[in-house]
This record gives sequence, C-alpha cells and structure tokens, in this order.
Amino acid sequence: MAARLAFQRRAARATAAALVGSFALVPTVAFAEASESRASAKKPIYDDDFDVVPSTPSFTSAETTKDVSSPAAATLNAPVTTKSSTRSGERTFTDSLIDVLASTNTPRGPTPTDRLAAQIRRARLFLYKQACVAEDAVNTGMSRAFDLEHSFTSTVAGLAPPRESGERLMPGLIYVLVSGMAGSIVARNRGVVLRAATPLAFGLGAAWVVLPVTMNNVSSLVWKYEQKFPAVADAHIRTREGIEKGVYMAKVHAEIAQHKVDEAVTSVRETVEGWVRKGK
Repeated sequence: MAARLAFQRRAARATAAALVGSFALVPTVAFAEASESRASAKKPIYDDDFDVVPSTPSFTSAETTKDVSSPAAATLNAPVTTKSSTRSGERTFTDSLIDVLASTNTPRGPTPTDRLAAQIRRARLFLYKQACVAEDAVNTGMSRAFDLEHSFTSTVAGLAPPRESGERLMPGLIYVLVSGMAGSIVARNRGVVLRAATPLAFGLGAAWVVLPVTMNNVSSLVWKYEQKFPAVADAHIRTREGIEKGVYMAKVHAEIAQHKVDEAVTSVRETVEGWVRKGK
C-alpha cells in the first residue's frame, strides 16, 4: 500500500513536468513590433494622434461668406494633405495653424488673481507706510524726552557751586529757612502784603549773604528764561536799575551824613579843646 502511494506521487510529478515542457516548446512567431490588430485594440497614450490627418471642417454658406477674408478661414479652407503625406508636412500645417490662432488672439484682461495680487500689494505698501510713520513718531518722542531729561539734569548740576568755591548747600539752606521764619515773625502783626513780602526779603537777603555763588547761578538761569519774554526782561531790567540806583543814592546820602557827623564831631571837639586851653 505504501509502495503504491509512492509510485502515484512520482507519476504525478513526471506528468506535470511533461506538460510544462510541452507548453514551453510550442513553436510561435515573434514580431519585432506589435501587430496592427493589437495596436488598434489599445487606446493611445496621447490625445493628439499625429498619424491621423484632421479632416476638413464643414462650414455653412453664411459662415463661409462671413469669414472668407480672415486668415484663419483661409487656412482652414486650404486643401488638406492625405495620409500618405510626410510627418514634416503635418508639422508645418500644425505650426501654421498655431501661428494664425496666436496672431488673431486678442489680449486678455487682468484675471481675478492679478487683481487680488494688486490689492494685496497696495495694502502691504499702506501698512508699511503707516508703520514707518509710527516708528518716526516714536523716535521723535523719545528724542525729545531724552533731550528734556538731559537739559533738566544739566541745569540742576549747573546750579550747584563748584568745589573750589568752598560753599556748602546744606548749612546755607538751613540758614536761609531760619531767616525766612524770622521775617514772618517780625511781620506777624502787619498787613497781608507785608507779611508775604517780609519773609521773602529776609530769605533772599540771607541767601545772597550765605550762598553767593549759588544765588548767582540761579539769577543767571532766571535771566536766561526771562529773555524769552521781552516784556518780563525789560521789567526786570528797570526794577534792577531802580534798586541799584536806590542803593547808590542811599550810599551817597550815608556818606554825606557820615561826613557831616564827622565835621560836627570835629568842630565840637575843637571847641571843647579850646575851652580847656582857656581854662588853664
């Protein structure tokens, strides 16, 4: 039983090998190119088949009379070559047709994409311009702020007395405040104007005595700002001239009074000395 099964397997293998060999050895004809029947059964890869000559289009009488003068109609009504024409002739016909269509084609207007691109360009230029204006405004504002800060710091530093002058602000300011308080105490029972002017006068007088360099710097700064207003500057000049004239006259009268007192004292002394001499 086992020997019969082994024999059947070997026989089946031999039969299969014989069938495969018979199919492989069957004589067939090999073609260098595909046959016409197979080529015609398959659909071409490209849509334009240059091997087939386009047929002459049919036009109505009205259309023929209407477009007979146009170069496109003349080209379309021209006699077409047969299938036996060469490939160079077919290419010449196609090129001439493309040239005619390109020459009769009117220039197209801007597409929606072109219009959208133009609008986007305008928007970008507008935004860029506004950004530049804002940046310039910020830079100008920052420059003004820095200039103002520098002017303020330099002005405050210029009011302080130099080190070589030996003048100190701290005790001098205390003396000025004490003088102002003394002026308010002196004029406490006087009128409103006098009570307001007396502490100011006492304080300014003490400042010119205790802090002469600082007060000179302050007066120069005040005069610099007063020059921007001519009326205020003229009033300041007149007031200063009047004060200086009054001080000068006071000094002159003081000197005259002192001279008279000295003369009176001298005459009295001489008279007394004469009486003393006569008494002897």
